[in-house]
Amino acid sequence: MAQGIVITYETLFDLLKREKERTDLQRLEPTFFGDIISYIKDKKKIIEAKSESPSAQEEHKKTERQLENIHKILKELYERREKKIISLALDKSRTKSSLIDTTAILKEEKAFFDTLTSLLDTYREAILYSMLNEKMPFMQPIEKPKADFKSALELNKPTKLVRFMHHVPKFVGTELEEYGPFEEEDIASLPAEIVNVLISKGRVEEIKEE
Repeated sequence: MAQGIVITYETLFDLLKREKERTDLQRLEPTFFGDIISYIKDKKKIIEAKSESPSAQEEHKKTERQLENIHKILKELYERREKKIISLALDKSRTKSSLIDTTAILKEEKAFFDTLTSLLDTYREAILYSMLNEKMPFMQPIEKPKADFKSALELNKPTKLVRFMHHVPKFVGTELEEYGPFEEEDIASLPAEIVNVLISKGRVEEIKEE
């Protein structure tokens, strides 16, 4: 993220694309989280402003839609960074190397990285090294919550992240699930088979991951 960059909808979208297209964790401004909070608050002020004029009401609706998309972008951006930080923690725990590059981790993310690395170290010591020394592991495994049938299906269903180029009214998917309506510039993660149809009709563009 360039020095002194101003947070806008387009810059957020570009940050997400960059995080998706590159394998290494991307640098952000140290003030990123604070800047995002201020940006969202400014958007909410526009929505909360009282006005009866048609132009103002239209601006409110546009801002509400944009705020929904901002939330989707931020969620996707967080999850992309989360995955990369987990990978860095794994590398750090396995290699014990001081050469792991953590300079792109924000200070708010550093606690997550340090805690995860420590947890991985603890379990490696308790399980692997105990076994190598012919001892039974002495730590109890963390219980994993059972996923219901629907969640399992959703996890196994391939999806693609897209950006809408035109308005698309509400429609029904292959399993009778409802989607939309979507407006131009909306961001959504949809089943791959639906995305392929929308792309063929020129309604969306895929946010591709290299």
